[in-house]
Amino acid sequence: MLPVHFTPKLFSLLRQGYSLETFRSDVMAGLTVAIIALPLSMALGIASGASPDKGLVTAVIAGFLISFLGGSRVQIGGPTGAFIVVVFNVIARYGYDGLLLATLLAGIILIIAGYARFGRVVKYIPYPVVTGFTAGIAVIIASSQIKDFLGLDISVVPAEFIAKWQTYFSHLDSFSLTTFTVGFCALLTIILLKRYAPKLPAYLIAVTLAAIGVFALQLPVATIGSRFPDLPSGLPMPHLIAWDFEKLTAIVPSAFTIAFLAGIESLLSAVVADGMMGSRHRSDQELVGQGIANIASAFFGGMPATGAIARTATNLKSGGKTPIAGMFHAIFILLFILFAGDAMAFVPLAALSAILFVVAWNMSEFQHFIHIIGLSKSDRTVMLLTFALTILVDLTVAIGVGVTLASLLFMREMSKTVTLRSQGRHIRDVSGDIEEDEDQREFLPVGVEVFRITGPIFFGVTGTMLDTLQAMGSTPTILIIRMKHVPYMDVAGLNAIKNLIKECHLKKTVIIFSGLQQQPAELFDKAGIKDNHTDLQLSPSYEDAIVLAHQLVGQIKTTTENSL
Repeated sequence: MLPVHFTPKLFSLLRQGYSLETFRSDVMAGLTVAIIALPLSMALGIASGASPDKGLVTAVIAGFLISFLGGSRVQIGGPTGAFIVVVFNVIARYGYDGLLLATLLAGIILIIAGYARFGRVVKYIPYPVVTGFTAGIAVIIASSQIKDFLGLDISVVPAEFIAKWQTYFSHLDSFSLTTFTVGFCALLTIILLKRYAPKLPAYLIAVTLAAIGVFALQLPVATIGSRFPDLPSGLPMPHLIAWDFEKLTAIVPSAFTIAFLAGIESLLSAVVADGMMGSRHRSDQELVGQGIANIASAFFGGMPATGAIARTATNLKSGGKTPIAGMFHAIFILLFILFAGDAMAFVPLAALSAILFVVAWNMSEFQHFIHIIGLSKSDRTVMLLTFALTILVDLTVAIGVGVTLASLLFMREMSKTVTLRSQGRHIRDVSGDIEEDEDQREFLPVGVEVFRITGPIFFGVTGTMLDTLQAMGSTPTILIIRMKHVPYMDVAGLNAIKNLIKECHLKKTVIIFSGLQQQPAELFDKAGIKDNHTDLQLSPSYEDAIVLAHQLVGQIKTTTENSL
């Protein structure tokens, strides 16, 4: 039997009982989400450099499995805007077979990450990094839709951001007022419906009205049928993915990027759903479910998939209570493909661009972006750098640089919290702020020096710590290091402690460590730093260390007198 944290949420909920009323709510919620996901999946497929059927296949196959095997009650999975940039670049460089291989590898990476219990680790990605690359992706998505929204006559649109806009400006003379009008009306319809009738399926209504208008008036506007005349009907049969070692090696970085995006977006979506529903998702099983869904999507010729925050929230608001709602969302999309596939050919591409403009705006989280700009300089720097690198360089580079910079800035700030100062015996081990008095050293026995370390001892502070200890002037007979307020120590900190012990041993100084917390004490034990009752001693508290220092001073004094 699987452990609870590796059991799909659906299985646990079904064991608790499943009523007819809950089934009805799930079915209606699944239908509502499917109506929204249908045009959106097509739009995401086209924007990714693939075709609308690829987006629909992903929504059906991956959407079903994400709900069936995931760790969230109401997660809705499928293609999302976060993947557009990566997918577009992979297809441009390695072809669609390269994307299938990257999606397959990403699925395997997600499964490994889930069983390695990385579900919680993904949540530690700094928020400014997430906001920066999400806003960057939003800008890229919006930029990619200018051609279809304005009806520009461009055969090949460059992938690079600056080159893309240079091409747009150089082809403005091919601007189509008719195409722009169709797209603008669709965009206005979506905005008004979301503002004044939020319960209605704004995307589907806008696309339907645009298709009817273009067909009835015979407008010269690009449609799905004119751009993709040979779209298959129904689902494709699963097939093996062509690969070779050279392509596999080249595609690995993109696979990790896809896995990272899938993991972080699905877990963020699950956290949002937990907050709305008052439940708890299983983060590790969510990653496993996402991994299996992406592998299956690749075998069916689909794109990468993850949990979609907006569709998940819609599912909740529509009455979805269990993963069965997400499974029905996929089933309803399949029914639309089978019985309404011909009608999709009349959908104007400008209307799909309008949908993606709204998706990009929602992804940008503009208010959060502006809010972070007004916060600390370090957070602002990390976010803006990640944002700029996402747009101008590459999403993988942006995430790597953003996380690295955020980590370095965090460690710099943490190093500022670490203090090392001389103490006297009248300073007690009590909580709260304590007024320090450098003159209290005079109450110590002659030849005894005390230092108190506050904060984590890690590689960012070890240099300063050693410099401070080495600059203490005359070599003491006994050195007490107070560590009650050291909650954590890494290997670099341990190495600094070892160097200190070695230096004290050479100078014949007895060193006493007092008040070790659990983690540093365990690290001491594993490193073989133990109380030898001579020149290295461990004391449970500062007061005991003072008593021990008095005893040692007395012993040293007696030994010296006897030798004379």
